[in-house]
Amino acid sequence: MASNTYNPALFEDKWYRFWIEKGYFHADEKKVLRGEKPKFSVVLPPPNVTGVLHVGHALNSTLQDIICRWKRMKGFEVCWIPGTDHAGIATQWVVERELAKEGLTRHDIGREEFLERVWKWKNQYGSRIINQLKKLGTSCDWSRERFTMDEGFSKAVKKAFVTLYKEGLIYRGKRLINWCPRCHTALSDLEVEHEEEQGNLWYIKYPIVGEDGFIVVATTRPETMLGDVAVAVNPNDERYKHLVGKKVLLPIVNREIPIIADEYVDPEFGTGAVKITPAHDFNDFEVAQRHNLSAIQVMDDWGRITVSPFKGMDRFEARKAIVSMLKEEGFLEKVESHVHSVGHCYRCKTVVEPYLSDQWFVKTKPLAERAIKAVKTGEIRFVPKQWKNTFFDWMYNIRDWCISRQIWWGHRIPAWYCKDCGHINVSEEVPEKCENCGSTNLYQDEDVLDTWFSSAMWPFGTLGWPEETDDLKAFYPTDLLVTGFDIIFFWVSRMMMMGYYFMKEKPFSDVYVHALVRDEKGQKMSKTKGNVIDPLEMVEKYGADTLRFTLAALAAQGRDIRLSEKIIEGYRHFANKIWNIAKFIFSALENVEMKGAVSYAPEDKWILSKLSKTVEIVDKELENYRFNDAAKAIYQFLWSEFADWYIEFSKQRVYKGTEEEKRTALHVLLTVLRDAMKLLHPIMPFLTEEIYQKLPNKDAESIVVAPWPTSELKFEGDEARVEIIKEVIRGIRNVKAELNISPSTLVDIFIKSEDDKLIETIEKMVASIKQLAKVSEIHSVSEVPSGCVSFFLPGIEVYVKVGELINVENEISRIMKKLKDIEKDIQKLERKLSNENFLKKAPKSVVEKNRKELEELKEVSEKLTRTLQQLKYLQ
Repeated sequence: MASNTYNPALFEDKWYRFWIEKGYFHADEKKVLRGEKPKFSVVLPPPNVTGVLHVGHALNSTLQDIICRWKRMKGFEVCWIPGTDHAGIATQWVVERELAKEGLTRHDIGREEFLERVWKWKNQYGSRIINQLKKLGTSCDWSRERFTMDEGFSKAVKKAFVTLYKEGLIYRGKRLINWCPRCHTALSDLEVEHEEEQGNLWYIKYPIVGEDGFIVVATTRPETMLGDVAVAVNPNDERYKHLVGKKVLLPIVNREIPIIADEYVDPEFGTGAVKITPAHDFNDFEVAQRHNLSAIQVMDDWGRITVSPFKGMDRFEARKAIVSMLKEEGFLEKVESHVHSVGHCYRCKTVVEPYLSDQWFVKTKPLAERAIKAVKTGEIRFVPKQWKNTFFDWMYNIRDWCISRQIWWGHRIPAWYCKDCGHINVSEEVPEKCENCGSTNLYQDEDVLDTWFSSAMWPFGTLGWPEETDDLKAFYPTDLLVTGFDIIFFWVSRMMMMGYYFMKEKPFSDVYVHALVRDEKGQKMSKTKGNVIDPLEMVEKYGADTLRFTLAALAAQGRDIRLSEKIIEGYRHFANKIWNIAKFIFSALENVEMKGAVSYAPEDKWILSKLSKTVEIVDKELENYRFNDAAKAIYQFLWSEFADWYIEFSKQRVYKGTEEEKRTALHVLLTVLRDAMKLLHPIMPFLTEEIYQKLPNKDAESIVVAPWPTSELKFEGDEARVEIIKEVIRGIRNVKAELNISPSTLVDIFIKSEDDKLIETIEKMVASIKQLAKVSEIHSVSEVPSGCVSFFLPGIEVYVKVGELINVENEISRIMKKLKDIEKDIQKLERKLSNENFLKKAPKSVVEKNRKELEELKEVSEKLTRTLQQLKYLQ
């Protein structure tokens, strides 16, 4: 090996360049179309061009890469399409911030120059995250990289919009939408983040027309009362039945409005009477539609009041002024503290305003039906399956999707208005004249499409739709989508709707929803908390492979990942262990002639059998997206079976055996190392390539395209017998430890067994047993001499001669004292764990730690008690 210690900086970049140069990640659609290879296709969830790699991206791309590399080695033609999203509002924001440094706004420079600046920024910085993903080892087909605003994608977006419009699934209408006064654009329901806030409930008196009394209305937003068109009560509320149909005089405005009855009103909230402001509240809008009430807009798109005497005031200033006026004029009955949910813009955190405006909408209910059916029937599978309930909750209650945004960066809506007749011309190409009246006096809609409209077409748009490309024929539908739970609504469900509508087929078969990466205490990572782990920093310090293995090992289904640098550092030891395994094998090779016959020893058959079973386990776990279990199986095999046992077994033959024994041991060491590297390759691609390239028995130009190992070599009998021998060695070590005998002290062993094959295996492995258990002689006997302590295993009794090595009286006394101390600790823990108060108040982790301690102490107590009984026989 080039370096004595594991140093990923020496080879990670080198091997990535090699893979790219060789074109290993490039998918050949012709091989699929000719039926030469089965396909496996995936689309990378396109990161925003504004983005930099965070630990969530690292997890997402690592899990996809594991599956893609595994499938590639299994003989699939893997097409993993990467790309980036133009990220409308986010990208516009970044560029507007840059403009602000020059003292300019986008309006100062105009749309054309502003868009030039955004494209320039995108070309300069938009590929940062892609380059960072490459540092992690992602094996995407970079020749197929796409951008949601590239020429082909723009064509696809126009085609989709025009088709949906002509088929009545896109419409323009005056509707209430979420509006951000800061970003100055409409937002979809999903782009609004709701937070609990401490506010007030103002109780306002509305005088009843023609009577002396009044009705009291409770509201959290007194500034919108200027646009009230009714007061509503529940039809079953006995307190107000006599008032339904009468009118009240709206305070300050002095406009008469009716009292109406509607089931929507909750009699338990406030006074049971609510104001109806259709232009500024979603529920009120629905009520107004049912009762044929008009909507009065009292706020502009900057969040300023448009009605006297508060005209021009910001909505929150107006709230104070209106409350003050209500108080002065005697209309304010009382004010109560009230916690309520307030919507904020997901981008700039400004309080969102329900706003009545002309917008473009997609009718989603007809599109949702096919997607719901697909998940119900299992045609599309969520893993873990509980996420399908989240999907259903939203899909069953889906509302029309507002797709227009009042920004400049994005896909401009392909609609042109005729100034002469008002007709809307929707077309993929710029129309020369109005299709209705023939006028050439046309202007294009100023708005752009919601970012998610274009990304909803990602699985088929990236493959060349609307053209009937070979890529589309070969790789659609895709097989897997790996994503976070937070975009099931934003993206996953919309890809399903668009996929079924335009392709008449599912966009993907499996949706693997990965967990959130939290800090070691389970808290969400954030810059303000200072608990963010930078994946690029971790790659720099510990190598990409170490970070990848850590993420895979922690990626248990349905459980958030708790990550710390200490855990990452811990898995670096694993990488170093693998390095040392390879170093030992390669150095042992130097003095051995590998040509000639081999003859397997029992331990050879044991490790080859273990390897075959590990291959089966890893296959099964990856098939079911149980990444942590696959990682655990490989870790267990390499560290516990291969390094701790087989390499130790093999040293006797490697250093002291005959030529054939040396050759056989090294043949098995190389076979296992090669196939273990293949098993590990999807998770740790760089380290495994570095080792694979140095193997004399490599079976491909690169491990990337090497065949996945088989699971054919199984020797059940030999495997079981060697497992017993391992337990014999462990048992001898334990006896020494329990009796305070130095591990290096040689002891005589006597064994009794009627299993001839087991005795034969022991005889074949006697040198290894002597070396690993520090045994002088092993005797197969029918009668056991005195002075021994024993332990029993399936099919064998083992007796360790210790009489001459210890002072029995002193050992009995020492163990009895130790047992007495342990018993005190056991009683103390049992008292604590039977205390209901402790169980209720103590953190779960503390309770579990105490339970584990108790179990361990009881186990030690049992072992010492057994040893004590045996020592008493030696007295």
